[in-house]
Amino acid sequence: MDGFNQRHPWSHNDHFHPWIVRHLPERRHLALDVGCGRGKLLETLAAHFDGVVGTDRDAQMRAAAGRRVSRHPNASITADQLADLRGGFDLITMIAVLHHLEVESALVEARRLLAPRGRLMVVGLARPETRLDWAWDAGCLVTNPLIGVLKHPKAAPSTSDAPTYPTVEPTQTYGEMRGLVTRHLPGARLRRREGFRYLATWTRPA
Repeated sequence: MDGFNQRHPWSHNDHFHPWIVRHLPERRHLALDVGCGRGKLLETLAAHFDGVVGTDRDAQMRAAAGRRVSRHPNASITADQLADLRGGFDLITMIAVLHHLEVESALVEARRLLAPRGRLMVVGLARPETRLDWAWDAGCLVTNPLIGVLKHPKAAPSTSDAPTYPTVEPTQTYGEMRGLVTRHLPGARLRRREGFRYLATWTRPA
C-alpha cells in the first residue's frame, strides 16, 4: 500500500486549501497562517487579503516560504510565536500544526488574535483511541489510494530527495480535541474528514 501511495501521491494538507478559500470571512484585511511551512497556502491567501503573515519555527521552512511569496508585497514571514503577535487577524489558519503546539494555549491565543467576526480554520490530526476512531482511520486507508489515483492518475517516478517537513505524532484523541475546542471556543464546529484529518472552524462573535 505504501508503494502504491508513493506512485499516486497527494498532499493530505494541500487537499483542504480549497475548503479554506471557499469559507473565507467577509472582512479580509489581515490573515495569519500558523506553521506556514513552504508557503503554499500563504501564497494563495495573498490574493484574497490586504496582508498575510506566515509564522514557522523552522528556519528552512521560513526561507522556503519567503522565496515562494517574494512576488507578493503584502506577504511577510516571521519566527514569532502566537504569544508574540498582536491581534486584529480576520483569518487564522492552522494546517496540521495544532498538535505541534500546546493546544489549550494555542486556542486561547488564537481567540485573542482574532478580530471581531474573524475566523479560525484548523485542519488537524488526532490520535485514534475509540472504535469509531479506528473505524474512521480504516475508512481513510481505503479511500486514500482512490483519492491518489483521482488526483495523480499517472504513476509518479520514485524520488529520494522529496522535501521533508518537521512532524510529530498527535497525542490528543479526537474526543479530547473536541472537548478542548468547545471549551475555549464555544460554538466551534468539528468534523472528521478524509486523509486522517479533522476540520475545525470558529468565528469570533462581533
